Amino acid sequence: MSRPLSPAARSDALIEALPYIQRFRGQTFVIKYGGSALDDEQQVERLLRDVVFLEAVGINPVIVHGGGKAISAKMRAAGLTPQFVNGLRVTDAESVKIVEETLDGEINPDIVRSIHDLGGNACGLSGKTVFVSRRLPLQRLEDGSEADIGFVGEVVEVSTAAVLASVRKETVPVISPIGATVEGQVLNINADVAAAALAAELKADKLLFISDVPGIMRNPAQADSLIPSVTSKQTTSLIKQKIIEGGMIPKVESAVRALQQGVGKIHLIGGNIPHGLLLEIFTNAGIGTEIVL
Repeated sequence: MSRPLSPAARSDALIEALPYIQRFRGQTFVIKYGGSALDDEQQVERLLRDVVFLEAVGINPVIVHGGGKAISAKMRAAGLTPQFVNGLRVTDAESVKIVEETLDGEINPDIVRSIHDLGGNACGLSGKTVFVSRRLPLQRLEDGSEADIGFVGEVVEVSTAAVLASVRKETVPVISPIGATVEGQVLNINADVAAAALAAELKADKLLFISDVPGIMRNPAQADSLIPSVTSKQTTSLIKQKIIEGGMIPKVESAVRALQQGVGKIHLIGGNIPHGLLLEIFTNAGIGTEIVL
């Protein structure tokens, strides 16, 4: 059981946070939330309490949520085997229906309800109303062959009207990572890619990825191998060295594109750290990996 902080420690923490609160007031932070942290009720509550805190001190949080583990579970229940290519989910016609039902019908309203329960205001938005998309081309594999990953999209246009209207009302927009073509075909979008595209369009001051990894690790088996800060150029080398691999690749590549399009700074944070969002934003040391130009 953790020991309570002394009055002096608590007051020091508040004083340390003050200049950050003053600096960030009125800024927009896009927060991508996913991974196994979505499966843990305590982690979800802590993160969403942090989001409510941000809104209360004058910061504009915008959430893009994931849901990959829940989607995989529903696919297995339907007799489908989840498959991934280059960190992206292979999504056939049956799978894309499961993706939409899970994200828009379950996870999104659950997050909105939780924010309300914590005393905040939130508005759920289907990504179909935000992300105009097109199907990704064939994906090149390591052996030189190509694979069709189905109804998986890339963002070609972002409609921010509903997002900005929600922010103006001091209501947290909660957005699912799905898109639609101009013809109306629903497409599955990698949540990291969706969050980065939205952050770039909003010219967000920060883009924060919260997942089940604490940041970029030189060796995931060693807790002390966290890389606290990297430049966009260094990420290319880390990918070639396979220090960044798997699902971390689209996350980092989309982060770099967002930086190049005007996002202020990228943060990668582990969702299992209690109130990690506040620690990263409002303390001198931070806890995760930052990516800067």
